[in-house]
Amino acid sequence: MSGRTTGLTPPDEARPPVRHPDAPAPGELLGSHYDQCFGCGAGQPHGLHLEARAGEGVSVTAEFTVQPAHQGAPGLAHGGVLATALDETLGALNWVLRVIAVTGRLETDFLSPVPVGTVLHLEAEVTAVHGRKIYSTATGRIGGPDGPVAVRAQALFIEVRVEHFIANGRPDEINAALADPDQLRVARAFEVNP
Repeated sequence: MSGRTTGLTPPDEARPPVRHPDAPAPGELLGSHYDQCFGCGAGQPHGLHLEARAGEGVSVTAEFTVQPAHQGAPGLAHGGVLATALDETLGALNWVLRVIAVTGRLETDFLSPVPVGTVLHLEAEVTAVHGRKIYSTATGRIGGPDGPVAVRAQALFIEVRVEHFIANGRPDEINAALADPDQLRVARAFEVNP
């Protein structure tokens, strides 16, 4: 199907990703995009508290420790929590591109169980960009960056403006986030691309 995109396959005319000149330096810790985010927010007692770092090129690395509150089967991480960790890591790529984008599609493969207490190391990279569409992949490994692959994903993110959240979020939370100077600074810092 030349010239058309189906699902997670970039169209032929997609371009390679370009790291934004103002992107965080490789190795730099990326901040939480919202304190109450289940994936990266410090304000969520049972959240993942995932910490991501800028990588080389258009990539990020992240890790989180599977806690008892994250289990599905006894002693094992819930598959939805693992998908959330992949989604959050893929979303952190927006820091490197300096865009605001939301998940349009996420396809996840579960290759092995992830026990409670495990540190899951995640890597994600953008593979192509086409208009507002951002194509990316992620891998989660048990015990270290060279450990066995437990989960992997392909994703399609769609670039949006901050008004997307204002129009669709709950007013109390939106107003609280907009009143927080750090959150507003983060949101406006991404508003560099028309």
